[in-house]
Amino acid sequence: MTTDTYFDSIPTSLGTMVLASDGDALLGAWFDGQRHQPPVGPSWLRRRNLPVLLRAATELAEYFAGERTEFALPLVPRGTVFQREVWQAIAAVPYGATIAYRDLANAIGRPASIRAAGAATGRNPLSIFIPCHRIVGADGALTGYAGGIERKRTLLALEHGAHLMPARRAA
Repeated sequence: MTTDTYFDSIPTSLGTMVLASDGDALLGAWFDGQRHQPPVGPSWLRRRNLPVLLRAATELAEYFAGERTEFALPLVPRGTVFQREVWQAIAAVPYGATIAYRDLANAIGRPASIRAAGAATGRNPLSIFIPCHRIVGADGALTGYAGGIERKRTLLALEHGAHLMPARRAA
C-alpha cells in the first residue's frame, strides 16, 4: 500500500525548497537538489493550497525575515528509530546555538556513536525545521550539511542577527 505525499515548491532566500506532507503534518523540507532528497514519485501530489504546506511556507518566510525562532508545525520525519532519536535531540538545540556532533551523540545516550549521529544528521528530512545546521565539528568547524556548507554558514549567520531578505510566495 502506498500513501500519498503532498508537496509544493517554494522560493526562499537560499533557493527553492520542496515541502512534503501527509496532509496533516510536515514530512520533509529540502533545498532543491539537496543530498538525500527523495525523488518526487507517482505517489507525490502537488497541492499548492494544502493548509500545512501554506503554514510551513509562512513559517519559513518568518524565519528568514528574522521574525521566527521556533516552528509550530506538527513534524513527522520518517526514519529509523535511531535517526528519529538524533533528530529529536537536534530539535532541542536552541535558536542561535550550536553543538558538536559528540554532544549530539551524548544527548541521545550513545557517546560512542558520533559518526552514526553525524550520518543521521545528514539524513534529516526536515531542513531548518529540525535545525541540523546547528550541529558543528568538535572545534566549531562548519562540517557536513546536506544543503551545502554555504547555506549552513548563512543560516547560522541569520540566527546570529544577519537577516536575509524575506522570501516571497510564488503566485
